Amino acid sequence: MSLIVIAVILTALIFDFTNGFHDTANAMATSIATEALRPKVAVILAGVLNFVGAFLSVEVANTISSGLVDDHKITPVVVFAGLIGAILWNLVTWLLGLPSSSSHALFGGLIGATWVAAGAGAIYFTTVVGKVLIPLVLSPIVAGIIGFAATYLSYKITQRGDEGTVKRGFRLSQIVSASMVALAHGTNDAQKTMGVITLTLVLAGSQAAGTRPHFWVIASCALAIALGTAVGGWRIIQTMGKRISEIESPQGFAAETSSAAVILASANLGFALSTTQVCTGSIFGAGAARRLAAVQWGVAGRMGLAWLLTLPSAAIVGAFASWLAATGTVGTIVVALAAIAIAGWIYAASRRAPVTAETVNNVPDLQPAAAAA
Repeated sequence: MSLIVIAVILTALIFDFTNGFHDTANAMATSIATEALRPKVAVILAGVLNFVGAFLSVEVANTISSGLVDDHKITPVVVFAGLIGAILWNLVTWLLGLPSSSSHALFGGLIGATWVAAGAGAIYFTTVVGKVLIPLVLSPIVAGIIGFAATYLSYKITQRGDEGTVKRGFRLSQIVSASMVALAHGTNDAQKTMGVITLTLVLAGSQAAGTRPHFWVIASCALAIALGTAVGGWRIIQTMGKRISEIESPQGFAAETSSAAVILASANLGFALSTTQVCTGSIFGAGAARRLAAVQWGVAGRMGLAWLLTLPSAAIVGAFASWLAATGTVGTIVVALAAIAIAGWIYAASRRAPVTAETVNNVPDLQPAAAAA
């Protein structure tokens, strides 16, 4: 392998790590909020199940490695530039505590970098629309409707039961449902990095086009996303678990079960959807099923804006990085150093107002005024 191919693989694994801690909240935010699981136990469990889930399917990886861009028209440098765009957007939204899509950040970065390097003709827009943009719009709506219905049924079925017994039962059930979301997240999201690394190996001539990821690629991506998940993205966990709506254990169980069903079905169909949007949609649906007024729609608006901005923002950064890297080795080094400097600044900014496992649930009761703040 050439030095640039090794650099791309390492950068892809760094993205996979950021994907893990950015998306820990998808699986565990509601279980932590309802106290079904202690925060540190929850993120470790999520990390283990993300690792296992990464071995269950490669359909999404195949979509990315052979169906998103024309591998005859780009180089590993282009993939590197796209990854830089995705990583920086992940870090910015993590700092802001916004559950945006790591998946769409990756797609945006790759599309922007490819467009600058090889033109719009190198992008398979049919695949982008059919397997990225349509799931982007539909997945949170579908998940929200399922979450709404599941929550309604949960309360309806248990309305005559003893309140304490019902709460304990759903908390125990949440351990299972949250575990299924973590497993599904590993199945869906780890594959995206597998696809990127496989695409890079194809571009370098180290692997035939259209072949599945090597075992070492699957294992390394599984480990990277698991480690990232186990670190715990406490800022986004706080947003999803406490700032969207006050979640009770029946709602948490319904939201998690709905999310797991949608994600696992999509992963097996090769749809590279956003697990963040699915899980957030389920939480909104579960919250609205009990009381529409209890959902913080101002927070929803901020999230929706972040979702809309993710793909184009990452595309712009990826495009600029691709343009600069195309000037030669010095340009590529400048892109890498700039990314490291920006990431360092974001980390330093996060330490001024840290959110930890001990403080993640320290959010006052939600009120409309507080949500707008």
